[in-house]
Amino acid sequence: MANGQTLILANEQVRRLAHQLIDRAPERAVLNIREATRSLDQNAKMHAMLSDISRAKPMGRNLKPEIWKCLFLDAMGHQANWVPSLDGDGVVNTGFRSSRLTVAQMSDMIESMYAFGAEHGVEWSEPAERHAA
Repeated sequence: MANGQTLILANEQVRRLAHQLIDRAPERAVLNIREATRSLDQNAKMHAMLSDISRAKPMGRNLKPEIWKCLFLDAMGHQANWVPSLDGDGVVNTGFRSSRLTVAQMSDMIESMYAFGAEHGVEWSEPAERHAA
């Protein structure tokens, strides 16, 4: 068990396995139970939406998708922290990462992006019937 085990508690069989692993765990083993993070589909959707927003230049703001992502994360209460890059030719976000968002948090962010886009005339590249978070 040196490399650890990762389980998704999807059904009773997996829950029983989790109990067995806990019963066999060595002293001072570490257990981390957390809500699932965003899905790959949600991540792809978010990046497509950020590109759409960037192309639309809402409020006259000509920003890269990465900057828009930080603005939406900040609006959700997750602050970005920017530091100069090693070559001094840009900045790097060392703050909260969207990969740490839960599925529910990512759904909330996507919905807030849709609301923002509706207020600012963003044309989505994804067909309207697929606009489900």
